[in-house]
Amino acid sequence: MSASTETFLAMLAAERGAAANTLAAYRRDLNQAEDAIGDLAAAPRDAVASLAGEWASLAPSSVARKASALRQFFGFAIDEGWRSDDPSGALPRPRARRPLPKVLGHDQITALFTRAEEEASGDDPKAVRLLALIELLYGSGLRASELVTLPLHAVPRDAPFLTVTGKGGTTRLVPVGGRALEALARWLALRPQVVPTSRYLFPSDGGKPLSRVRLFQLLKALAARAGLDPATISPHVLRHAFATHLLEGGADLRVLQTLLGHADISTTQIYTHVDAARLVALVNSRHPLASRTT
Repeated sequence: MSASTETFLAMLAAERGAAANTLAAYRRDLNQAEDAIGDLAAAPRDAVASLAGEWASLAPSSVARKASALRQFFGFAIDEGWRSDDPSGALPRPRARRPLPKVLGHDQITALFTRAEEEASGDDPKAVRLLALIELLYGSGLRASELVTLPLHAVPRDAPFLTVTGKGGTTRLVPVGGRALEALARWLALRPQVVPTSRYLFPSDGGKPLSRVRLFQLLKALAARAGLDPATISPHVLRHAFATHLLEGGADLRVLQTLLGHADISTTQIYTHVDAARLVALVNSRHPLASRTT
């Protein structure tokens, strides 16, 4: 990777507080572009335009992400005086539709939790850990990366909140319901049997945080044991279920934005499409003209 792109990534980390996963995605996209056309700080416009052909087989959302990374790099290159022109106009601008998130029904949630509770009815630390994990995914709407990296001190002693560090290093307080608090208390009592000295709330056997991949595996295996299709279950699907079911219950969209840790309300608004049937019914029942007949 060229020195210019390394400098750009360092700026994202230092000045914009970009998260590790974000930096990794930018690094991958910029590195692939440089493999195709050379140093981006010196690449001519026609070379930049040729990237559209390199990306022809990709989904519109992937092309949009890659093009966005390059546009930001070229803007930075101009600010730094590395380039006098902006070739980003030669990049494709696909109109990617954001897919609606998969949503679990209440019956599926019940089946998943019933199985987890049955398995955690004894004192098996890993079964209790899994119950606590899914309670926080569905009960508090945490991202998988936020959940597995929770430090032990994130659990309060006298308040039903978790201190969560989200994307970009932003910190927020996330409420924890009674069920999740009970599962956490059980896990904390058994946790020393796994790794007593780890600083993470959910350590692996080696003391490092449980990996996101392992969390996916544990959740899909639980789904299979609960008689559900593992392909329909993931940590992010439980986060979506948290948001959708809160909205169904009448939660305010701004409150939901805060709980999910979304920087932009437009990201949260996708759940208004998921819950479209409820919103239509709400208009039909509450609008002043709804009861008037012609």
